[in-house]
Amino acid sequence: MRIFNLLTFAAVFSTSIVFTAPVNAAVSPVSEQSCHFMPVVDSAASLQHTQSVGVLYSENTLSNLQYLNNYHSVALRSGGNGALDARIRNAFINSSDPALATDWLVGSLKKEFASVTVYDNLDALMQARPDVVVMLDTYNRLVSKRNSQVEARFMARFYDNDLQYIGKAEGEVVREMTSVWVQGKAAPEIAAQIDQQRDLQVNALKQFDASLKALVMQADGAQVAAN
Repeated sequence: MRIFNLLTFAAVFSTSIVFTAPVNAAVSPVSEQSCHFMPVVDSAASLQHTQSVGVLYSENTLSNLQYLNNYHSVALRSGGNGALDARIRNAFINSSDPALATDWLVGSLKKEFASVTVYDNLDALMQARPDVVVMLDTYNRLVSKRNSQVEARFMARFYDNDLQYIGKAEGEVVREMTSVWVQGKAAPEIAAQIDQQRDLQVNALKQFDASLKALVMQADGAQVAAN
């Protein structure tokens, strides 16, 4: 593949997503205001496998989904003129799946609790009165011409049905990548490097799974001790 094809794609790619990066890219990836109910007071409630769970997406998550959708759309459109090697294009597409994190995180919750429902807003959730409320916060930053640092940060904060804080589960991976926009690299090498973006996201999601299991296990242990 000629390097100018990749550089042309990079220019279009950077222009298309620069204005749709996550809102907190310049500050802390997990915004306090977007991830917490205020005031935060510790709850006496504990997590149990028999509980119903209502999930809300934080402002971070909604912004991040928009960012990923734009990134993914640019990758999909890149094959229109056949200028970009298919292996590189597919790597960009596969590593920017907008639903990867949210589907995984909701699926993880379903493995630990009796029922899990995602709500569009807090009013609808409060009317349903689930046993536990979860604020799901996600943040991804993927490679572009202007950025070589890949980040995947996922957090679920748990509250009782009075919105008092119970605990959190989280996973995080941050890695500086060698630039893919270097002349002389072969297409398979570039594709393999871009594919690492998905691997990093999956690693952070696996960390989240372990953190969630530990949180629920801790609650199980506390309940046994209390009895």
